[in-house]
Amino acid sequence: MFSMDIWQYWIYMKQLRQEFITFGVVLAAALASAAGGQDKPPKHRIARGPFQPNWQSLTKHYQCPDWFRDAKFGIWAHWSAQCVPEQGDWYARRMYIQGDKDYDYHVAHYGHPSKFGFMEIDNLWRAEHWDPEKLMALYKRAGAKYFVALANHHDNFDAYNSKYHAWNSVNVGPHKDIVGTWAKVARANGLRFGVSNHSAHAWHWFQTAYGYDGEGPLAGVRYDAFTLTRADGKGKWWEGLDPQELYTGPNMVIPDGIKGIKAVQDWHNKNDRIWTETPPTNNPAFTENWFLRCQDLINKYHPDLVYFDDTELPLGQAGLDIAADYYNANRKWTGGKLDAVLTAKKMTPGHRAAVVEDIERGVATDIRPEPWQTDTCIGSWHYSRDIAEQNKYKTVAQVVRMLVDIVSKNGNLLLSIPVRGDGTIDDHEIAFLQGMAKWMDVNGEAIFGTRPWKIYGEGPTQVGGGMFGERNAKPFTAEDVRFTTKGRTLYAFLLGWPGEKAAVIKSLATNSRQLAGHKITSVSLLGYKGNLDWSQDEKGLTVKMPAKQPCDYAVALKIKGVLAR
Repeated sequence: MFSMDIWQYWIYMKQLRQEFITFGVVLAAALASAAGGQDKPPKHRIARGPFQPNWQSLTKHYQCPDWFRDAKFGIWAHWSAQCVPEQGDWYARRMYIQGDKDYDYHVAHYGHPSKFGFMEIDNLWRAEHWDPEKLMALYKRAGAKYFVALANHHDNFDAYNSKYHAWNSVNVGPHKDIVGTWAKVARANGLRFGVSNHSAHAWHWFQTAYGYDGEGPLAGVRYDAFTLTRADGKGKWWEGLDPQELYTGPNMVIPDGIKGIKAVQDWHNKNDRIWTETPPTNNPAFTENWFLRCQDLINKYHPDLVYFDDTELPLGQAGLDIAADYYNANRKWTGGKLDAVLTAKKMTPGHRAAVVEDIERGVATDIRPEPWQTDTCIGSWHYSRDIAEQNKYKTVAQVVRMLVDIVSKNGNLLLSIPVRGDGTIDDHEIAFLQGMAKWMDVNGEAIFGTRPWKIYGEGPTQVGGGMFGERNAKPFTAEDVRFTTKGRTLYAFLLGWPGEKAAVIKSLATNSRQLAGHKITSVSLLGYKGNLDWSQDEKGLTVKMPAKQPCDYAVALKIKGVLAR
């Protein structure tokens, strides 16, 4: 009984100490704001140019560059310290939620999050076997025309030489400028280079690190973010660093006294789990620091593409500010020509022209007038050992057919290949990239540099449209056809092999309004050197296919005599 009293007293004193710390942080911020003192962050500035930080200006002046429209296919290394445990996506949040599988894994392998928090995982990320030249060669060979590096995730750690955030990969973990190295290697291989910025959500997403267990022997004991300060690092590997800067400060802390695992989970789901682009009202320094970090990222590496993991733009006015800053700065780098791509999600129709809309794990259901992008992954966003060991990755067949469907609708595909914490990819992923390369060798001319036709295609299969719609996608068949064009050439992809049956494309019938009276003059098959037997009548274009497929997954007919879009 006596030992339990001592334990309860220790918990009480730790919580009391943190209450004083929290009070001090809030008071200092308030005093600095009122006095205009040195602790107040500097007001950021926007690069001069035609773009102003409002939707009207952005939509009026922006036009997607041709390099992006021609590229069609990019590869993404969604790589950070969250890949170290190899447990999949969102580990940094879920390891702090009792009852979650990642919490169980963390306690079993690293210890309780009150003693071993995610900042320790940051330090374990060493990238010791990373060979970016070797990886980039694989990506390029697989057909990628642009490469995107993760600059930071919701765990608020910068994977670059960050001027405004000490928790970065040069100071901690790999002790390497990850983004800077990726940029150099990508450009040396002739690829356009992009960065993804996810940190605008860190202020609420990472608040689980300030929580506690709802039950068990350590019920009520606060996790590391709640207790640690800069002073606690004296004599440790993180001496001089402030954990509160990493964990973003106590913005939305679960109150004391909630009992039970489910009750604690419910509180997090109803509060810090809610996806919001609203800036934290009690922490304006976070928003200002976010802008400065993003501006520093852009100015250092001059990315051709900036990806935001946000609904429209992040953090209210700060998102509009960085969009205008990026576009204006890009014009200066390129001598007056806008060559920048900024992606955002769930755009309202009136704002779509201001950016390239990105659809996460889903596709458009028809041709869009503005270029757009699907981003997806062959597995989990962060590396998952279970997916790798069971080889549950997307197949080359799935991705090829997805790519063709996307390109036919004026879109691009950005595909993430998960990277392990040590900087390597596994054998299944290497085989996947080699399979993509083999298919691209035959069909690349019908993908790269193409534009949509008058219609995207025909066939019975409905795609998984909208955000996360791919989970509802149905397998394509030999009756599913997708069109692309280049100059006066029309390409018709058959998304399944018809076998001994002839392929019939109804949209290319002699009375088709899409043909507008033009007659087809020749039909060939990419990858096949022989002549094809074909005919055209009111039922469609009928093509007898060769006995052997020239490639797997999807084949492309090259058709002459048809006007492009």
